[in-house]
Amino acid sequence: MTIHMKMDKLISKIAEQCRDIDRKSIEQLIENIMSSKRVFVLGAGRSGLVARAFAMRLMHLGFTVYMVGETTTPAVAAGDLLVAISGSGETSAITSTAKIAKGLKVKIVSVTSSRDSTLGKLSDSIVLLGGRTKEEGERDYAARQMSGEHEPTTPLGTLFELSCAVFLDSIVAEIMVRQNKNEEQLRALHTNLE
Repeated sequence: MTIHMKMDKLISKIAEQCRDIDRKSIEQLIENIMSSKRVFVLGAGRSGLVARAFAMRLMHLGFTVYMVGETTTPAVAAGDLLVAISGSGETSAITSTAKIAKGLKVKIVSVTSSRDSTLGKLSDSIVLLGGRTKEEGERDYAARQMSGEHEPTTPLGTLFELSCAVFLDSIVAEIMVRQNKNEEQLRALHTNLE
């Protein structure tokens, strides 16, 4: 299989996964972001990179947003929102932080592949996004192919992370429309220290 064929297959799978996201959960995420006093975004590893990109775009839209774990992140309070991103919903750093937020009565929206995960059970709202998580990827490639599982050959949780990035960028685009903002307004909030 050529690189172009692999890219085509991966793009097709990402599009399929994003089309399958429940519309009600999408609307709940948008409403929660737009109605929250502050937004705290949480993710670890590669999901953390996706979370950082999402937090940056929310900041460009004018939201007060913080990346959990940064030294300048303040305490959470009533009226705040925690958006937690984890394919498995079992990453210990994510679930332990979500438990703390839950105890502080912070609203939690998770983006995960597992509704029944620890993170899913802690969440007030869930955006269920498909994707082979790292745990599912532990079955070897040849065994998956022989059993008829012909997903794109991406390692570990890559399919979740790429689909999540596309989904969250689409959320940003929708909020931009709802706020009647344009790219110039976003660019005005982009860093100028570079």
